Amino acid sequence: MTQVEARESRGTEASPDPGSGTRRARIRHSVRALSRPGPWKRGRVLAAMAVLLGLLMLLHAQITGRGGLGSLVESLLPWFGVFVPVLLAGALWRRSVSAVAALLLPVVVWLSLFGGLLVDKSHTGGELTLVSHNVGAGNPDPAATARDLVASGADVLALEEITSQARGTYEKELAKTYPHHTVLGTVGLWSKLPLSDTRPVDIQQDVGPLGDAKSDDVKLPYNRALRTTVATDEGPLAVYVAHLGSVRVMPRNGFWTDSRDRNATALAEALAAERNERVVLLGDLNGTVDDRAFVGITAQLQSVQDEAGDGFGFSWPAKFPVARTRI
Repeated sequence: MTQVEARESRGTEASPDPGSGTRRARIRHSVRALSRPGPWKRGRVLAAMAVLLGLLMLLHAQITGRGGLGSLVESLLPWFGVFVPVLLAGALWRRSVSAVAALLLPVVVWLSLFGGLLVDKSHTGGELTLVSHNVGAGNPDPAATARDLVASGADVLALEEITSQARGTYEKELAKTYPHHTVLGTVGLWSKLPLSDTRPVDIQQDVGPLGDAKSDDVKLPYNRALRTTVATDEGPLAVYVAHLGSVRVMPRNGFWTDSRDRNATALAEALAAERNERVVLLGDLNGTVDDRAFVGITAQLQSVQDEAGDGFGFSWPAKFPVARTRI
């Protein structure tokens, strides 16, 4: 009897308490909950990235111009808005209130810069339609291009990259619809309305001792800018056609824009000297209106896309436009 009672006593002491395990589990759960960062502390990296994105767009003009970095950033500036939904998705996944709050900065900055382009400001009933098109020096079918341009219904056509071989084709195909035209070098203008006071514009395409020594006749075949006057019902309209220098990504020089920037400065000076109050600039600028290189031009003229366009007006490259290279 004594042994049996002893075993029963030890068995009773070893049996687990069902409530103690539950209490320990609750304690562990509470400790883990308290040790986890709160919604304001989570996603600090995402919040920092959102702030940096906003500051980058806000202070883009302060980015160094070395290696063309500033111009490159400004050329792609509207696309920085794509990072906002990416960061928002990360913030929601992390349940980070701080990251969501930080995203307000890039959203506000982007809307202040480009929000106006989201509204369709185009309308019918305009008195004059002008079209600018880089026809391409390597265009295999200039006749088809000319027919497409006629189908646009434009009153005035500005063409860039006209080669000596293709010039006759454009003149022949466009003559019936556009009886007035002028071609100076690689740029030309076709119009349904009379033209006058046509002259080349020196955008310093050929500079340096050798360039300065060349006569105008030698430079003319390579001329890339002209100015003419179109007689409209509202009075004379000064029209500039320009094809600025190319930009290139080079291993040593980075985003090389020297030629383009020099042309833009010279063109801005020509526009500043224009006496006619009604001025239109058409052409291929090899850059966007957000690029710092065009401050001298955009300070004098208003972008038609901004004033009466629909959307961003991306025009380059043709197959998948990511930048607007037209004023």
